[in-house]
Amino acid sequence: MVQRVSTVAFEGIDARAVDVQVQVAPGLPAFAIVGLPDKAVSEARERVRSALIASGLALPARRITVNLAPADLPKEGSHYDLPIALGLMVAIGAIPPDALAGFTVLGELGLDGSIAPVAGVLPAAIGANARDEGLICPAGCGAEAAWASPDIEIVAARSLIQIANHFKGVQVLSRPRPRIHPHSAPQLDLRDIKGQESAKRALEIAAAGGHHLLMTGSPGAGKSMLAARLPSILPPLSPAELLEVSMIASVAGQIEGGELTDRRPFRAPHHSASMAALTGGGMRARPGEISLAHNGVLFLDELPEFEPRVLDSLRQPLENGEVSVSRANHRVTYPARFMLVAAMNPCRCGHAYEPGYACKRGRNDRCTADYQARISGPLMDRLDLRIEVPAVSASDLLLPPPSEGSVDVAARVASARAIQTERFAALDLPQIRTNAEAPAAVLEVVAQPDAAGLKLLRDVAETMRLSARGYHRVLRVARTLADLDGAEQVGRLHLAEALSYRALGDDLRRAA
Repeated sequence: MVQRVSTVAFEGIDARAVDVQVQVAPGLPAFAIVGLPDKAVSEARERVRSALIASGLALPARRITVNLAPADLPKEGSHYDLPIALGLMVAIGAIPPDALAGFTVLGELGLDGSIAPVAGVLPAAIGANARDEGLICPAGCGAEAAWASPDIEIVAARSLIQIANHFKGVQVLSRPRPRIHPHSAPQLDLRDIKGQESAKRALEIAAAGGHHLLMTGSPGAGKSMLAARLPSILPPLSPAELLEVSMIASVAGQIEGGELTDRRPFRAPHHSASMAALTGGGMRARPGEISLAHNGVLFLDELPEFEPRVLDSLRQPLENGEVSVSRANHRVTYPARFMLVAAMNPCRCGHAYEPGYACKRGRNDRCTADYQARISGPLMDRLDLRIEVPAVSASDLLLPPPSEGSVDVAARVASARAIQTERFAALDLPQIRTNAEAPAAVLEVVAQPDAAGLKLLRDVAETMRLSARGYHRVLRVARTLADLDGAEQVGRLHLAEALSYRALGDDLRRAA
Protein backbone atom coordinates (compact mmCIF):
# COMPACT_ATOMS: atom_id res chain seq x y z
CA MET A 1 0.00 0.00 0.00
CA VAL A 2 1.23 3.50 -0.87
CA GLN A 3 1.03 6.29 1.74
CA ARG A 4 0.73 9.84 0.41
CA VAL A 5 1.94 13.04 2.06
CA SER A 6 1.69 16.54 0.56
CA THR A 7 4.67 18.91 0.50
CA VAL A 8 5.96 21.64 -1.82
CA ALA A 9 8.77 22.49 -4.21
CA PHE A 10 9.76 26.12 -4.63
CA GLU A 11 9.80 27.90 -7.98
CA GLY A 12 10.89 31.41 -7.05
CA ILE A 13 8.50 32.46 -4.29
CA ASP A 14 5.77 30.14 -5.54
CA ALA A 15 5.20 26.86 -3.71
CA ARG A 16 4.25 24.09 -6.12
CA ALA A 17 2.49 21.06 -4.67
CA VAL A 18 4.51 17.82 -4.51
CA ASP A 19 3.06 14.41 -3.69
CA VAL A 20 5.37 12.28 -1.52
CA GLN A 21 4.48 8.62 -2.14
CA VAL A 22 5.91 6.11 0.35
CA GLN A 23 5.75 2.39 -0.38
CA VAL A 24 6.92 -0.39 1.97
CA ALA A 25 7.00 -3.59 -0.08
CA PRO A 26 8.38 -7.10 0.40
CA GLY A 27 11.94 -7.60 -0.78
CA LEU A 28 15.53 -7.11 0.26
CA PRO A 29 16.00 -4.19 2.71
CA ALA A 30 16.57 -1.00 0.74
CA PHE A 31 15.69 2.70 0.93
CA ALA A 32 15.40 4.51 -2.41
CA ILE A 33 14.26 8.08 -3.15
CA VAL A 34 13.27 8.86 -6.75
CA GLY A 35 11.71 11.86 -8.47
CA LEU A 36 14.70 14.02 -9.48
CA PRO A 37 16.08 14.68 -5.96
CA ASP A 38 19.21 16.73 -5.35
CA LYS A 39 21.98 15.77 -2.94
CA ALA A 40 20.20 17.17 0.12
CA VAL A 41 17.06 15.17 -0.66
CA SER A 42 19.01 11.99 -1.32
CA GLU A 43 20.74 12.32 2.04
CA ALA A 44 17.31 12.39 3.73
CA ARG A 45 17.49 8.58 3.95
CA GLU A 46 20.09 8.66 6.72
CA ARG A 47 18.49 11.55 8.59
CA VAL A 48 15.06 9.88 8.49
CA ARG A 49 16.48 6.50 9.55
CA SER A 50 18.34 7.98 12.54
CA ALA A 51 15.44 10.25 13.57
CA LEU A 52 13.00 7.32 13.63
CA ILE A 53 15.39 5.20 15.67
CA ALA A 54 15.89 8.08 18.14
CA SER A 55 12.10 8.36 18.43
CA GLY A 56 11.76 4.69 19.39
CA LEU A 57 10.76 3.46 15.95
CA ALA A 58 12.57 1.15 13.57
CA LEU A 59 12.33 0.89 9.82
CA PRO A 60 10.94 -2.44 8.66
CA ALA A 61 13.38 -4.82 6.99
CA ARG A 62 11.68 -4.35 3.64
CA ARG A 63 12.12 -2.46 0.42
CA ILE A 64 11.20 1.21 0.95
CA THR A 65 10.62 3.38 -2.09
CA VAL A 66 9.84 7.11 -1.89
CA ASN A 67 8.62 8.83 -5.04
CA LEU A 68 8.44 12.63 -5.26
CA ALA A 69 5.81 13.46 -7.87
CA PRO A 70 5.78 15.07 -10.36
CA ALA A 71 8.96 13.24 -11.23
CA ASP A 72 10.19 15.79 -13.80
CA LEU A 73 10.24 18.69 -11.30
CA PRO A 74 13.65 19.21 -9.60
CA LYS A 75 13.45 18.67 -5.83
CA GLU A 76 15.91 20.73 -3.78
CA GLY A 77 16.42 21.28 -0.08
CA SER A 78 16.15 19.48 3.23
CA HIS A 79 12.46 20.20 3.88
CA TYR A 80 11.48 16.82 2.37
CA ASP A 81 12.80 15.02 5.49
CA LEU A 82 9.64 15.46 7.56
CA PRO A 83 7.07 14.39 4.92
CA ILE A 84 9.13 11.27 4.16
CA ALA A 85 9.41 10.42 7.86
CA LEU A 86 5.70 10.97 8.51
CA GLY A 87 4.80 8.85 5.49
CA LEU A 88 6.89 6.02 6.94
CA MET A 89 5.30 6.49 10.37
CA VAL A 90 1.85 6.05 8.81
CA ALA A 91 3.08 2.96 6.96
CA ILE A 92 4.32 1.29 10.17
CA GLY A 93 1.27 2.37 12.20
CA ALA A 94 2.95 4.95 14.45
CA ILE A 95 0.29 7.56 13.61
CA PRO A 96 -3.30 7.09 12.33
CA PRO A 97 -3.64 6.51 8.57
CA ASP A 98 -5.86 9.56 8.00
CA ALA A 99 -3.91 11.93 10.24
CA LEU A 100 -1.99 13.62 7.44
CA ALA A 101 -4.94 14.05 5.09
CA GLY A 102 -5.43 17.72 4.32
CA PHE A 103 -1.97 18.80 5.51
CA THR A 104 1.09 20.14 3.72
CA VAL A 105 4.27 19.04 5.48
CA LEU A 106 7.82 20.40 5.47
CA GLY A 107 10.73 20.33 7.87
CA GLU A 108 14.31 19.13 8.34
CA LEU A 109 15.10 16.31 10.75
CA GLY A 110 17.97 16.05 13.17
CA LEU A 111 19.50 12.70 14.03
CA ASP A 112 17.82 12.87 17.45
CA GLY A 113 14.33 13.21 15.99
CA SER A 114 14.15 16.98 16.40
CA ILE A 115 12.67 19.16 13.66
CA ALA A 116 14.87 22.04 12.50
CA PRO A 117 13.64 25.25 10.80
CA VAL A 118 13.72 25.38 7.01
CA ALA A 119 13.46 28.11 4.39
CA GLY A 120 10.23 28.87 2.54
CA VAL A 121 7.64 28.15 5.25
CA LEU A 122 5.63 31.32 4.55
CA PRO A 123 5.14 30.63 0.80
CA ALA A 124 4.35 27.01 1.66
CA ALA A 125 1.72 28.13 4.18
CA ILE A 126 0.16 30.54 1.68
CA GLY A 127 0.07 27.79 -0.94
CA ALA A 128 -1.45 25.32 1.53
CA ASN A 129 -4.12 27.84 2.53
CA ALA A 130 -4.99 28.36 -1.14
CA ARG A 131 -5.56 24.59 -1.43
CA ASP A 132 -7.64 24.57 1.82
CA GLU A 133 -4.98 22.50 3.57
CA GLY A 134 -3.32 22.81 6.96
CA LEU A 135 0.42 22.94 7.58
CA ILE A 136 2.82 20.81 9.60
CA CYS A 137 6.12 22.62 10.08
CA PRO A 138 8.98 23.11 12.58
CA ALA A 139 8.15 24.95 15.80
CA GLY A 140 10.75 27.61 14.95
CA CYS A 141 8.77 28.53 11.83
CA GLY A 142 5.28 28.43 13.34
CA ALA A 143 5.01 32.18 13.88
CA GLU A 144 6.06 32.74 10.28
CA ALA A 145 3.44 30.32 8.94
CA ALA A 146 0.70 31.96 11.03
CA TRP A 147 0.90 35.06 8.82
CA ALA A 148 -0.57 33.13 5.89
CA SER A 149 -4.13 33.21 7.24
CA PRO A 150 -5.90 33.32 10.62
CA ASP A 151 -7.95 30.29 9.55
CA ILE A 152 -5.24 27.85 8.46
CA GLU A 153 -4.60 24.93 10.82
CA ILE A 154 -0.95 24.81 11.84
CA VAL A 155 0.88 22.06 13.71
CA ALA A 156 4.29 23.41 14.72
CA ALA A 157 6.27 20.69 16.47
CA ARG A 158 9.78 20.37 17.86
CA SER A 159 10.14 16.63 17.30
CA LEU A 160 8.58 13.60 15.66
CA ILE A 161 7.33 12.42 19.04
CA GLN A 162 5.34 15.65 19.49
CA ILE A 163 3.63 15.13 16.12
CA ALA A 164 2.77 11.52 16.96
CA ASN A 165 1.39 12.53 20.36
CA HIS A 166 -0.60 15.38 18.81
CA PHE A 167 -2.43 13.13 16.37
CA LYS A 168 -3.03 10.53 19.08
CA GLY A 169 -4.54 13.23 21.31
CA VAL A 170 -1.93 12.79 24.04
CA GLN A 171 -0.21 16.17 23.59
CA VAL A 172 -2.27 18.65 21.55
CA LEU A 173 -0.12 21.46 20.16
CA SER A 174 -1.58 24.96 20.23
CA ARG A 175 -1.66 27.10 17.11
CA PRO A 176 1.29 29.54 16.92
CA ARG A 177 0.68 33.28 16.71
CA PRO A 178 2.21 35.66 14.15
CA ARG A 179 4.99 37.86 15.49
CA ILE A 180 6.78 41.04 14.39
CA HIS A 181 10.48 41.37 15.03
CA PRO A 182 11.04 44.08 17.69
CA HIS A 183 13.46 46.83 16.66
CA SER A 184 15.52 47.90 19.65
CA ALA A 185 17.90 50.25 17.81
CA PRO A 186 16.34 53.54 16.61
CA GLN A 187 16.58 54.47 12.96
CA LEU A 188 19.11 57.03 11.80
CA ASP A 189 17.73 60.56 11.48
CA LEU A 190 18.17 63.24 8.83
CA ARG A 191 18.71 65.71 11.67
CA ASP A 192 22.22 64.24 12.02
CA ILE A 193 23.24 65.75 8.66
CA LYS A 194 24.25 69.41 8.63
CA GLY A 195 23.99 71.28 5.36
CA GLN A 196 23.24 69.33 2.14
CA GLU A 197 19.76 70.84 1.88
CA SER A 198 19.55 70.21 -1.87
CA ALA A 199 20.54 66.57 -1.36
CA LYS A 200 17.89 66.18 1.36
CA ARG A 201 15.33 67.61 -1.05
CA ALA A 202 16.31 65.04 -3.70
CA LEU A 203 16.12 62.28 -1.08
CA GLU A 204 12.59 63.36 -0.16
CA ILE A 205 11.49 63.36 -3.82
CA ALA A 206 13.00 59.91 -4.38
CA ALA A 207 11.20 58.53 -1.31
CA ALA A 208 7.88 60.15 -2.23
CA GLY A 209 7.74 58.72 -5.75
CA GLY A 210 9.98 55.64 -5.51
CA HIS A 211 12.50 57.17 -7.93
CA HIS A 212 16.08 56.05 -8.56
CA LEU A 213 18.77 58.44 -7.31
CA LEU A 214 22.45 59.01 -8.16
CA MET A 215 24.62 61.14 -5.88
CA THR A 216 27.99 62.38 -7.11
CA GLY A 217 30.40 64.17 -4.82
CA SER A 218 33.80 64.29 -3.18
CA PRO A 219 34.80 61.70 -0.56
CA GLY A 220 33.38 62.57 2.85
CA ALA A 221 30.64 64.81 1.48
CA GLY A 222 27.94 62.71 3.16
CA LYS A 223 26.57 60.55 0.33
CA SER A 224 26.56 57.34 2.36
CA MET A 225 25.09 59.15 5.38
CA LEU A 226 22.23 60.43 3.25
CA ALA A 227 21.53 57.00 1.77
CA ALA A 228 21.62 55.29 5.18
CA ARG A 229 18.89 57.68 6.41
CA LEU A 230 16.55 57.09 3.48
CA PRO A 231 14.69 54.23 5.26
CA SER A 232 13.79 56.66 8.08
CA ILE A 233 11.57 58.72 5.73
CA LEU A 234 9.96 55.82 3.88
CA PRO A 235 6.45 54.76 4.94
CA PRO A 236 6.08 51.40 6.70
CA LEU A 237 5.23 48.35 4.64
CA SER A 238 1.57 47.81 3.87
CA PRO A 239 0.17 44.33 4.68
CA ALA A 240 0.45 43.26 1.02
CA GLU A 241 4.01 44.58 0.75
CA LEU A 242 4.91 42.93 4.05
CA LEU A 243 3.88 39.53 2.70
CA GLU A 244 5.78 40.07 -0.58
CA VAL A 245 8.98 41.06 1.21
CA SER A 246 8.65 38.27 3.77
CA MET A 247 8.06 35.58 1.14
CA ILE A 248 11.35 36.48 -0.55
CA ALA A 249 13.17 36.57 2.78
CA SER A 250 11.60 33.22 3.69
CA VAL A 251 12.78 31.52 0.50
CA ALA A 252 16.25 32.99 1.09
CA GLY A 253 16.24 31.63 4.66
CA GLN A 254 16.62 35.08 6.23
CA ILE A 255 13.68 35.03 8.66
CA GLU A 256 14.91 34.33 12.19
CA GLY A 257 12.61 32.87 14.81
CA GLY A 258 9.61 33.15 12.51
CA GLU A 259 9.41 36.91 13.19
CA LEU A 260 8.66 39.22 10.27
CA THR A 261 9.79 42.84 10.04
CA ASP A 262 7.64 45.81 9.04
CA ARG A 263 10.61 47.93 7.99
CA ARG A 264 11.45 48.29 4.34
CA PRO A 265 14.57 46.40 3.23
CA PHE A 266 17.84 48.29 2.85
CA ARG A 267 20.50 46.30 1.02
CA ALA A 268 24.03 47.63 0.50
CA PRO A 269 26.21 45.02 -1.28
CA HIS A 270 29.95 45.58 -1.64
CA HIS A 271 31.21 46.73 -5.04
CA SER A 272 32.97 43.38 -5.49
CA ALA A 273 29.59 41.57 -5.62
CA SER A 274 29.14 39.19 -8.55
CA MET A 275 26.24 39.14 -10.97
CA ALA A 276 24.74 36.08 -9.27
CA ALA A 277 24.95 37.81 -5.87
CA LEU A 278 23.16 40.87 -7.22
CA THR A 279 20.52 39.39 -9.52
CA GLY A 280 20.20 35.91 -8.00
CA GLY A 281 21.47 32.51 -9.00
CA GLY A 282 23.75 29.79 -7.72
CA MET A 283 23.04 26.07 -7.65
CA ARG A 284 19.53 26.53 -6.27
CA ALA A 285 18.73 29.87 -8.01
CA ARG A 286 18.37 31.80 -4.77
CA PRO A 287 17.14 35.42 -4.79
CA GLY A 288 19.84 38.06 -5.12
CA GLU A 289 20.28 41.48 -3.56
CA ILE A 290 17.83 43.19 -5.91
CA SER A 291 15.07 40.76 -4.93
CA LEU A 292 15.92 41.01 -1.23
CA ALA A 293 15.55 44.80 -1.69
CA HIS A 294 12.03 44.39 -3.13
CA ASN A 295 9.75 47.20 -1.88
CA GLY A 296 12.81 48.77 -0.31
CA VAL A 297 16.18 50.32 -1.15
CA LEU A 298 19.23 48.95 -2.96
CA PHE A 299 22.24 51.15 -2.17
CA LEU A 300 25.28 50.81 -4.44
CA ASP A 301 28.22 52.76 -3.04
CA GLU A 302 31.22 53.46 -5.31
CA LEU A 303 29.07 52.77 -8.36
CA PRO A 304 31.84 52.87 -11.04
CA GLU A 305 33.82 50.26 -9.08
CA PHE A 306 31.20 47.58 -9.80
CA GLU A 307 31.89 45.44 -12.84
CA PRO A 308 30.20 46.98 -15.90
CA ARG A 309 28.36 43.75 -16.78
CA VAL A 310 27.06 43.53 -13.20
CA LEU A 311 25.66 47.05 -13.41
CA ASP A 312 24.13 46.43 -16.82
CA SER A 313 22.33 43.39 -15.44
CA LEU A 314 20.19 45.87 -13.47
CA ARG A 315 18.74 47.48 -16.58
CA GLN A 316 15.89 45.04 -17.17
CA PRO A 317 14.82 44.74 -13.49
CA LEU A 318 14.76 48.54 -13.22
CA GLU A 319 12.20 48.60 -16.03
CA ASN A 320 9.85 45.69 -15.33
CA GLY A 321 10.32 45.11 -11.58
CA GLU A 322 11.31 41.45 -11.76
CA VAL A 323 14.33 39.32 -12.55
CA SER A 324 14.46 35.91 -14.23
CA VAL A 325 17.16 33.39 -13.36
CA SER A 326 17.48 30.71 -16.02
CA ARG A 327 19.11 27.34 -15.57
CA ALA A 328 19.47 24.35 -17.87
CA ASN A 329 16.42 22.54 -16.47
CA HIS A 330 14.28 25.34 -15.00
CA ARG A 331 13.61 29.07 -14.95
CA VAL A 332 12.82 31.08 -11.82
CA THR A 333 11.36 34.59 -11.61
CA TYR A 334 11.68 36.76 -8.51
CA PRO A 335 10.06 40.17 -7.91
CA ALA A 336 12.54 43.06 -7.85
CA ARG A 337 10.68 46.37 -7.53
CA PHE A 338 13.28 48.41 -5.63
CA MET A 339 14.59 51.96 -5.32
CA LEU A 340 18.13 52.20 -6.62
CA VAL A 341 20.25 54.72 -4.71
CA ALA A 342 23.81 55.01 -5.98
CA ALA A 343 26.80 57.06 -4.83
CA MET A 344 30.03 57.79 -6.62
CA ASN A 345 33.05 60.06 -6.63
CA PRO A 346 33.39 62.40 -9.61
CA CYS A 347 36.74 60.86 -10.59
CA ARG A 348 39.21 58.29 -9.32
CA CYS A 349 40.91 60.74 -6.96
CA GLY A 350 37.53 62.12 -5.96
CA HIS A 351 38.29 65.85 -5.87
CA ALA A 352 37.45 67.00 -9.41
CA TYR A 353 34.51 69.13 -8.25
CA GLU A 354 36.47 71.00 -5.56
CA PRO A 355 37.30 74.65 -6.43
CA GLY A 356 40.90 75.23 -7.50
CA TYR A 357 41.74 71.53 -7.83
CA ALA A 358 43.83 70.50 -10.86
CA CYS A 359 44.01 66.81 -11.67
CA LYS A 360 47.43 65.37 -12.47
CA ARG A 361 45.87 63.13 -15.11
CA GLY A 362 44.90 66.10 -17.27
CA ARG A 363 41.90 68.40 -17.46
CA ASN A 364 39.34 67.88 -14.72
CA ASP A 365 36.44 67.41 -17.14
CA ARG A 366 38.31 64.76 -19.11
CA CYS A 367 39.37 62.89 -15.94
CA THR A 368 35.78 63.00 -14.70
CA ALA A 369 34.36 61.79 -18.01
CA ASP A 370 36.84 58.89 -18.25
CA TYR A 371 35.95 57.65 -14.78
CA GLN A 372 32.20 58.03 -15.11
CA ALA A 373 32.14 56.47 -18.57
CA ARG A 374 32.31 53.13 -16.75
CA ILE A 375 28.56 53.57 -16.23
CA SER A 376 26.73 52.83 -19.46
CA GLY A 377 24.40 55.37 -21.04
CA PRO A 378 21.32 53.08 -20.90
CA LEU A 379 21.79 52.58 -17.15
CA MET A 380 22.30 56.31 -16.59
CA ASP A 381 19.13 56.99 -18.59
CA ARG A 382 17.15 54.93 -16.07
CA LEU A 383 18.19 57.09 -13.11
CA ASP A 384 15.49 59.68 -12.46
CA LEU A 385 17.41 61.99 -10.12
CA ARG A 386 21.09 62.86 -10.51
CA ILE A 387 22.52 65.32 -8.06
CA GLU A 388 25.88 66.74 -7.07
CA VAL A 389 26.68 66.54 -3.35
CA PRO A 390 29.24 69.25 -2.52
CA ALA A 391 31.72 68.87 0.30
CA VAL A 392 30.56 70.25 3.66
CA SER A 393 32.69 73.06 5.08
CA ALA A 394 33.86 73.28 8.67
CA SER A 395 31.58 76.28 9.22
CA ASP A 396 28.57 74.11 8.33
CA LEU A 397 29.60 71.48 10.86
CA LEU A 398 29.77 74.12 13.61
CA LEU A 399 26.14 75.06 13.09
CA PRO A 400 23.44 73.63 15.42
CA PRO A 401 21.49 70.58 14.17
CA PRO A 402 18.69 71.39 11.72
CA SER A 403 15.23 71.76 13.18
CA GLU A 404 13.62 69.43 10.63
CA GLY A 405 14.24 65.72 11.06
CA SER A 406 13.15 62.47 9.50
CA VAL A 407 9.72 62.57 11.19
CA ASP A 408 8.77 65.80 9.42
CA VAL A 409 10.02 64.63 6.03
CA ALA A 410 8.39 61.20 6.47
CA ALA A 411 5.01 62.88 7.04
CA ARG A 412 5.25 64.69 3.69
CA VAL A 413 6.40 61.51 1.97
CA ALA A 414 3.50 59.52 3.44
CA SER A 415 1.02 62.19 2.32
CA ALA A 416 2.39 62.16 -1.24
CA ARG A 417 2.29 58.35 -1.40
CA ALA A 418 -1.29 58.32 -0.12
CA ILE A 419 -2.25 60.64 -2.99
CA GLN A 420 -0.59 58.28 -5.48
CA THR A 421 -2.28 55.20 -4.01
CA GLU A 422 -5.72 56.82 -4.25
CA ARG A 423 -5.06 58.05 -7.79
CA PHE A 424 -4.05 54.67 -9.18
CA ALA A 425 -6.81 52.89 -7.26
CA ALA A 426 -9.33 55.24 -8.89
CA LEU A 427 -7.89 54.25 -12.28
CA ASP A 428 -8.42 50.56 -11.37
CA LEU A 429 -4.65 50.01 -11.10
CA PRO A 430 -4.19 48.92 -7.47
CA GLN A 431 -0.95 47.08 -8.32
CA ILE A 432 0.74 50.45 -9.03
CA ARG A 433 1.74 52.12 -5.76
CA THR A 434 4.13 54.93 -6.77
CA ASN A 435 4.66 57.30 -9.68
CA ALA A 436 7.90 55.52 -10.58
CA GLU A 437 5.90 52.39 -11.45
CA ALA A 438 3.35 54.16 -13.65
CA PRO A 439 3.46 53.02 -17.30
CA ALA A 440 3.77 55.53 -20.10
CA ALA A 441 0.12 55.28 -21.13
CA VAL A 442 -1.01 56.17 -17.61
CA LEU A 443 1.39 59.12 -17.43
CA GLU A 444 -0.38 60.74 -20.36
CA VAL A 445 -3.46 60.91 -18.11
CA VAL A 446 -2.10 61.61 -14.62
CA ALA A 447 0.95 63.77 -15.45
CA GLN A 448 -0.40 66.03 -18.22
CA PRO A 449 1.38 69.42 -17.79
CA ASP A 450 -0.38 72.77 -17.98
CA ALA A 451 0.18 75.07 -20.96
CA ALA A 452 3.29 76.76 -19.54
CA GLY A 453 4.80 73.43 -18.51
CA LEU A 454 4.08 71.89 -21.90
CA LYS A 455 5.87 74.77 -23.64
CA LEU A 456 8.90 74.38 -21.36
CA LEU A 457 9.00 70.63 -21.94
CA ARG A 458 8.79 71.08 -25.69
CA ASP A 459 11.63 73.65 -25.71
CA VAL A 460 13.97 71.75 -23.38
CA ALA A 461 13.40 68.24 -24.75
CA GLU A 462 15.32 69.02 -27.92
CA THR A 463 18.11 70.86 -26.11
CA MET A 464 18.68 68.06 -23.59
CA ARG A 465 18.13 65.34 -26.23
CA LEU A 466 15.71 63.48 -24.01
CA SER A 467 15.04 59.91 -25.05
CA ALA A 468 11.51 58.55 -24.87
CA ARG A 469 12.42 56.89 -21.58
CA GLY A 470 13.97 60.12 -20.28
CA TYR A 471 10.87 62.09 -21.28
CA HIS A 472 8.58 59.79 -19.32
CA ARG A 473 10.91 59.74 -16.32
CA VAL A 474 10.86 63.55 -16.22
CA LEU A 475 7.06 63.38 -16.19
CA ARG A 476 7.11 60.88 -13.32
CA VAL A 477 9.38 63.09 -11.20
CA ALA A 478 7.28 66.17 -12.03
CA ARG A 479 4.14 64.32 -10.97
CA THR A 480 5.80 63.46 -7.65
CA LEU A 481 6.80 67.10 -7.13
CA ALA A 482 3.19 68.13 -7.76
CA ASP A 483 2.01 65.53 -5.23
CA LEU A 484 4.42 66.90 -2.62
CA ASP A 485 2.94 70.35 -3.24
CA GLY A 486 -0.62 69.01 -3.19
CA ALA A 487 -1.22 70.25 -6.74
CA GLU A 488 -3.77 68.63 -9.01
CA GLN A 489 -1.88 69.37 -12.24
CA VAL A 490 1.81 69.34 -13.12
CA GLY A 491 3.03 72.90 -13.51
CA ARG A 492 5.98 74.68 -15.06
CA LEU A 493 7.90 74.85 -11.76
CA HIS A 494 7.49 71.11 -11.24
CA LEU A 495 8.82 70.34 -14.71
CA ALA A 496 11.69 72.78 -14.36
CA GLU A 497 12.86 71.13 -11.14
CA ALA A 498 12.43 67.64 -12.60
CA LEU A 499 14.49 68.60 -15.66
CA SER A 500 17.25 70.05 -13.45
CA TYR A 501 17.78 66.63 -11.87
CA ARG A 502 18.71 65.13 -15.26
CA ALA A 503 21.14 67.88 -16.25
CA LEU A 504 24.12 66.46 -14.34
CA GLY A 505 24.01 63.09 -16.08
CA ASP A 506 23.50 64.65 -19.50
CA ASP A 507 26.50 66.96 -19.01
CA LEU A 508 28.69 64.02 -18.01
CA ARG A 509 27.61 61.96 -21.00
CA ARG A 510 28.42 64.82 -23.41
CA ALA A 511 31.81 65.29 -21.78
CA ALA A 512 32.62 61.64 -22.31
